Amino acid sequence: MTTRLLLKSCFFLFLFLSQIAVAQDSIPVSQDIADKNILEFQENFFQAITHKAINNFQKAIDNLETCNELKPNDVAVLFELSKNYFKLKRLVEAITYAEEALKIEPENVWLLEHLVKVHKSNNDFRNAIATQKKLIQKIPKKKQDLVFLYIQGSQIDSAKIVLNELKSAKLLNPRLRYIQNNLNRYSRPRNTQKTVKNTVANNENLESQFKKNKSYVNLKQLLEQLDSKNDSKLLTYSNEGLVLFPAQPFVYLMNAKAFNKSKNYKKAILSLQSGIDFVIDNPTMESRFYNEFVISYQGLGDRKNESKYRKKLNK
Repeated sequence: MTTRLLLKSCFFLFLFLSQIAVAQDSIPVSQDIADKNILEFQENFFQAITHKAINNFQKAIDNLETCNELKPNDVAVLFELSKNYFKLKRLVEAITYAEEALKIEPENVWLLEHLVKVHKSNNDFRNAIATQKKLIQKIPKKKQDLVFLYIQGSQIDSAKIVLNELKSAKLLNPRLRYIQNNLNRYSRPRNTQKTVKNTVANNENLESQFKKNKSYVNLKQLLEQLDSKNDSKLLTYSNEGLVLFPAQPFVYLMNAKAFNKSKNYKKAILSLQSGIDFVIDNPTMESRFYNEFVISYQGLGDRKNESKYRKKLNK
């Protein structure tokens, strides 16, 4: 076998192995790189995948930058660079590399999904929504996720429109149906999304304070107090909170707690499933959700799911 054929065989073997090692949402590297650079490219790409797997994201980036020099504008390399920068919370670089990759493959669904995630992490819901709409053109079912983006971006009317469209198309899953019912329960008062800084004196009643000023700060304090006292009003006020602040995961958590306390475990799970979509880069809040999931599934005697969330909780 000639040296040229041997190099090609090694490279194709590398491609096969790297596709196994890379996560499902990854893109295989292209195969038109010059033979003289094959070994160096494949070694650096494989090292990058290995470093990312053990959370050495900066080392992975260093290897990928070498790959980018050897073969500029390779979609797989640009995508991996974006993912590693995202892991380091360097969102500007993550967006830049993802957008460069999308210029080459504008309909790549993995890239579009990744970019939505980056924009969400950056609290840039305008661009997250615009990117999600492009994704919907390729995968219509992804329209369900648009509801959460609209709610997080405080575009409640747009969320309601999409919910109605999904209902007409019979694409409302239980979580979205739960959210739609909550949004339709009351008329939304004006300025309810505005956060008001407020310090409640010890001798003031939190319930009356919330009735006077239905800000999220007041609601959060009230729900915390009701939870600590095991007060049955926790369900009433958390239900109202879901209408006033449908993008606040804490309200869903308190709503699930209220259901768990009354042993209504199925409704607790539904509230948790709906609310966890609004948890962004908050490990503490995620853990609190997982703990309530454990309580819910334990109450239902569902050992499989109880074990699943215990594992998530203990990571």
